[in-house]
Amino acid sequence: MANIPEDLHYSKDHEWIRVEGDAGTVGITDHAQHSLGDVVYVELPKVGDKFMAHESFGNVESVKAVSELFCPVSGEITEVNESLQDTPETVNTDPYGAAWMIKIRIEDRGAVDKLMSAAEYEDYVKTEAE
Repeated sequence: MANIPEDLHYSKDHEWIRVEGDAGTVGITDHAQHSLGDVVYVELPKVGDKFMAHESFGNVESVKAVSELFCPVSGEITEVNESLQDTPETVNTDPYGAAWMIKIRIEDRGAVDKLMSAAEYEDYVKTEAE
């Protein structure tokens, strides 16, 4: 089964968020990077950009396809992982660590509770595969 850390929240768009107070770190799941194949380019927003939940904040390009990235919660971008410009393949090797994509100031902390837990996401991925 895919690697699904317990301490994260998950969206149906296959993004994860690690919440610390009113800040969140966002990336794509192991399942998502595996489905994409070899990642060759990552397009991310600028610090200060604001996004609504489920709004596209960038793209991940792989040898197979280009996929949009969706914000799991509404908020303002406080940091962008610039290292992915030079080493986009990190998305494939460390999706929950070094390949985080954005840090966001969460507008509505309650929105996090609407996301899936690790167990719910695991069930969602299994159902989606059937």
